Amino acid sequence: MPATVRPLRRATLTAALCAAVALGATACGPFSGSSGGTKDGADSAKSTAPAKPAGPFEGLSGPQIVDKAIGATKTADSLTLDVALKTTDGPIKAKLATDVRGHCAGTMALGATGTAELIKPDATSVYMRFDEAFLKEQAKGESAAVQAEVMKQLKGRWMKSDAKDPDAKDSLALCDLKSLLSDFEQGANTAVKGKETTVDGEKALMLTQASASERTTVYVATEGKPYLLKIVSAGGKEPGTISFRDYDKPVEAKAPPKKDVVDEKQFG
Repeated sequence: MPATVRPLRRATLTAALCAAVALGATACGPFSGSSGGTKDGADSAKSTAPAKPAGPFEGLSGPQIVDKAIGATKTADSLTLDVALKTTDGPIKAKLATDVRGHCAGTMALGATGTAELIKPDATSVYMRFDEAFLKEQAKGESAAVQAEVMKQLKGRWMKSDAKDPDAKDSLALCDLKSLLSDFEQGANTAVKGKETTVDGEKALMLTQASASERTTVYVATEGKPYLLKIVSAGGKEPGTISFRDYDKPVEAKAPPKKDVVDEKQFG
């Protein structure tokens, strides 16, 4: 098979998925000050403080609650990230369980091109398996012989890559929990407390921030640790949702059987 064939064009997928992370990064917009300055965030924190304690997080303002939730989330040993994002290249979806030790497993989908499954069982290897629609899309434009070979070699099988390879590292952008959570910053938001509700059966408090073109809503757990449960961004360039669940649960990331694996190196 020619060396130029790459069954997964990772750069496009990774760039779109990484955009989803920006929904939760203070520096990127959702809970930054309205004019980008720390002073605005501090002034807004004072103005949004409740007149009297009521409900969960009594006595805390919206910004204080968001900061508390970010702090709690950063202590998580593991979690499952569920991303649904609209982009100019089409819809992006991903559901990945990841932990601070680098284990990762789940699925990713880009537009209508199918789904890729991912398993990262250790620090050295990553395995990916693509459905038929994904393989056909990625081999589009190649000769009939090359397309047939791609399907023969990869349909129903896992492709093994070095986790430290630049291309593989791109695919693992949402599998680095420590790096992912480091993008969530504290101390400069203008969140306003909303109503109590539930997220996937867990009690939560809504907090919102709106601008002329975008509205972001954060849901924070009100029982147990005040973890982030969901971030929803409406409007803006890339609206979407990130959900956080299965906090501190073991990540099932076992390498697939050798008979079902093909090494990426054979593709040149």
